[in-house]
Amino acid sequence: MSKKENYESKTEALLLPIAEKNHVEIYDVEYVKEGSEWYLRAYIDREGGVSINDCEAVSRELSDALDREDFVEDAYILEVSSPGLGRVLKKDKHLQRSLGDKVELKTYKPVNGSREFEGILKGFDGSTVTIQNEEEELQFDRKDIAVIKLAFDF
Repeated sequence: MSKKENYESKTEALLLPIAEKNHVEIYDVEYVKEGSEWYLRAYIDREGGVSINDCEAVSRELSDALDREDFVEDAYILEVSSPGLGRVLKKDKHLQRSLGDKVELKTYKPVNGSREFEGILKGFDGSTVTIQNEEEELQFDRKDIAVIKLAFDF
């Protein structure tokens, strides 16, 4: 397990009872470097969305728990937030909840001359994701997908 995966896993374990206590669910935890800064991000959600007060309460408790456990070696910035409207669908549980929703999908390399696709998420399994656009049903190998996220129209 990499340092990144270890930090994310340990943080998620610390976050679980805090999330339950605050009646939210853990959407994702990520440990990433942006520029010269490390960020430990926890995304929380619930039916109907989370408020700034939810994020603040969870952040305070998680910060205290991380200080007690002190397993992150680097200096980092802790962020707790909602995954947002255009949330990235990283895990199977994210894809499962989004079946039937409109998604935006980007591939690493062009597929049929394009790297960006939009359509209704029709299905997925361990190796493929299927979307339906206005013209056709498209199937992508998961390893070829750079990002898939919910589409939102204004």
